[in-house]
Amino acid sequence: MRITTVRRITQIFFFVLFIWFCIASTFGQSFWQLRGWPVNWFLELDPLAALGTILTTRTLYAGLLWAMATVALTVVLGRFFCGWLCPFGAMHHLIGYLGSRGRSVREKIAANRYMGAQRIKYYLLLVLLCPALGAFVLNIADSSTWDPLSIACVLCLLAISVAVSQKVDPVSRRPITVFIGLAVLWVAAGYFLKLDGAFSASLMTGLLDPIPLVYRSVNFLLLPFADSAFHLTSAAQRHYEGPWLTAFVFFSALILNLAIPRFYCRFLCPLGAFFGILGRYALWRVGKKTAQCSQCSLCDSRCEGACDPAGRIRIPECVLCMNCLYTCHEDLMGYNTFRSASGESISPDLSRRGFITAAVCGIAAVPMLRIDGKLSQNYDPALIRPPGSLAEPEFLNRCIRCGQCARVCPTNVIQPDITKAGIEGLWTPALNMRTGSSGCQMNCTACSHICPTAAIRPISLEEKLGRGVFEKTGPIRIGTAFIDRSRCLPWAMDKPCIVCQENCPVSPKAIFVKESFATVRDGNLEVAEISGASVLLAKPVLQPDRFGTGDFFVLVQSGDNFARTRILSNSQKSIILESRISPELTTADLKKLVLQVRLQTPQIDPDLCTGCGICEHECPVSGLRAVRVSAEGESRNKKHSLLLNRK
Repeated sequence: MRITTVRRITQIFFFVLFIWFCIASTFGQSFWQLRGWPVNWFLELDPLAALGTILTTRTLYAGLLWAMATVALTVVLGRFFCGWLCPFGAMHHLIGYLGSRGRSVREKIAANRYMGAQRIKYYLLLVLLCPALGAFVLNIADSSTWDPLSIACVLCLLAISVAVSQKVDPVSRRPITVFIGLAVLWVAAGYFLKLDGAFSASLMTGLLDPIPLVYRSVNFLLLPFADSAFHLTSAAQRHYEGPWLTAFVFFSALILNLAIPRFYCRFLCPLGAFFGILGRYALWRVGKKTAQCSQCSLCDSRCEGACDPAGRIRIPECVLCMNCLYTCHEDLMGYNTFRSASGESISPDLSRRGFITAAVCGIAAVPMLRIDGKLSQNYDPALIRPPGSLAEPEFLNRCIRCGQCARVCPTNVIQPDITKAGIEGLWTPALNMRTGSSGCQMNCTACSHICPTAAIRPISLEEKLGRGVFEKTGPIRIGTAFIDRSRCLPWAMDKPCIVCQENCPVSPKAIFVKESFATVRDGNLEVAEISGASVLLAKPVLQPDRFGTGDFFVLVQSGDNFARTRILSNSQKSIILESRISPELTTADLKKLVLQVRLQTPQIDPDLCTGCGICEHECPVSGLRAVRVSAEGESRNKKHSLLLNRK
């Protein structure tokens, strides 16, 4: 069996496995739902996610240890992950193959030639990693925070910096000098410019990292489309915000393969760039066995990485598709432990100016994005994070925007944020209480246990509800509900409604009501006759069956005394009361009756409200709800507290 056939089988297997894991990220107890399946395995294999969290937090989440295996195998085998395991790469490979069918050999060779623009992905890698270095550099400057992991990372970064600078400009030391100068400038700015969180770190690799990208594309686009037609994983249609943006990125990346095979892999993929750097000196590599080549360039015609196998093969670009091994009619190509006979290029084709520009852009990104104070006083109160989320700076240091928390949420209340948190928080999870089947359920902690980087830390049900050992600290609060009296039916329109109070899941309820009575419009009635509990009006002024709901009363007042009797039913001209009108009232008193409605106006107890949003979801006022949850009072940030004595 040819190795290319083995590669295709492997690609199909891992792609199907990936789709299965996406489907299995469904809350439930069936065999195909979340019950022990390693649904985050592809994310845990991603070394770019692991490196980013190490730089931003100086810790490595246990699940991401799988990335070390990927790194070790890449150092030995080369970019095997891109050509054999990556589900997004398999999609590009298939569409690129379909786009190449019908083309001549000359056209295929032209499409698969190496292009200088392929260096863009290395600059993108630098732009995305530099924001993660901010807090790390500041911590290095503070010797009290040093630990073995910090020291090891410092040495690795210095080694990488020296190596990259030598490859960018072997003679001049200016790149490494500029890099160190930027680090010193960053430390000085962090100490002397008091801007909250501006000179810190932010994990932005998830914006273009192919593994989180394909996870959220499947979770937010493909599976909801499948559910709308077949209801495979959800009985109700699931909706996610910003599908146009997710679809634009995902389908643009796929459609471009029709012009240039593996367009995203060649030009934009930061993970591919990282693998290219790791695999530069791989023990096994593709190359020519001898230099006696006819230069027919047939190997270029099917090269997936555009790594120029016919000439000096570019090792960082080779994705190990192995097509060249069988297109070469002279049997010159092989996968060996020795170097290619026609020479190799093992360094990315980077310019000094491009390297410095990318580094400066990445370093400047965090202060430029945070200078508006989004992490301090100017925070958006509509940004509600899932329960268990870390404080916003730490949350942004960990979230890789994979969408797994939104996928596993049984009520579909977790949504990818598009506008509230700005570009820095694009596709990060936020709660929209209007979507889905309910707000955040009290007895659910699924999102906290599926997060691959602990941006949403694992919490127990006892901690969420504030029970047992967590009784003193109280329940986890994600916000506080507020009543908008200008839109609330009892407050603004004198219409009975206690939907929010009835649906409040907290015990004792965080929403309570105060009873009052109000005269309805045109509620002064002229009476023609009273017979027991039946009242006949002088004119047919009532809407039939409107006032028999139990919330409407007739008020009869005599001096300082009054009697209020519930209405059981009514027609246009008559009213049936729950009890007889007191015979002690005079005839004059009975000539005029007042029609009143009993109102139960809702009030919020902020000491009890956890911000679950069920009240907002169930509010009958469509559009802008009359009760809404905002981030005030959330547990993860004490500065957002409404009450000084809150637990």
